[in-house]
Amino acid sequence: MSAVPDGKKLVRSPSGLRMVPENGAFSSPFSLDEPQWVPDKECPRCMQCDTKFDFITRKHHCRRCGRCFCDKCCSKKVALPRMCFVDPVRQCRDCSLISQKELDFYDKQLKVLTAGGTFLVTLGFSEKSETMVCRLSNNHRYLFLDGESHFEVELSRISTMQVLTETEGSTPGEKDIHTYTTLLDSQYISEGGLSRATGMLLHYKPPGSQDSQQLRMEAADDKKSASSWLAAMHKAAKLLYESRDQ
Repeated sequence: MSAVPDGKKLVRSPSGLRMVPENGAFSSPFSLDEPQWVPDKECPRCMQCDTKFDFITRKHHCRRCGRCFCDKCCSKKVALPRMCFVDPVRQCRDCSLISQKELDFYDKQLKVLTAGGTFLVTLGFSEKSETMVCRLSNNHRYLFLDGESHFEVELSRISTMQVLTETEGSTPGEKDIHTYTTLLDSQYISEGGLSRATGMLLHYKPPGSQDSQQLRMEAADDKKSASSWLAAMHKAAKLLYESRDQ
């Protein structure tokens, strides 16, 4: 059964207005829950510069980490789509830098992922492949694969994800997504030199099964478009695994 786009509602939290799914169980796997704020009585001093709080020096909570800071150390107001905030919210210096880097994913890469790319898809260890368009669902929870057939992979059920690369003058190889040191315009800097993403290897557990299934995707005709999609998926994977580690 195909996934149905989830309705959203506007809610008010201590940090500001948030646009969240009506059913919390269907939130995007890229999103983060709001942190528990450090109680006021437990932070008499700024947790960054150690300035003592008083009537003049007021304390502020970072909306991303929930820790207490003075105004100087928590003056940045940055968009935080990972927590579904409608407006930019106050964040400490370290958190604001992280959120700024994530904005590129939300502003650009999500559009690439929902637009989709064309791949040769192989299920399991079959010798038969099918040309399919792979795209991220509008609710950001599934990979939809459409060709002569259709099936879906829920992102939260993906256990491992590897990017297949090809370096000029060498044999195509596989590397885990965490082995890349730099990602620039769909190209990767690896130990072997400049490489371009050519495919992806996933392992996931289908609903109702504890057995892992393998899915292999290799760029079809439009390799440039497919490589851009894979680069966006690489960034999505880093956010996905980061969410699991929270």
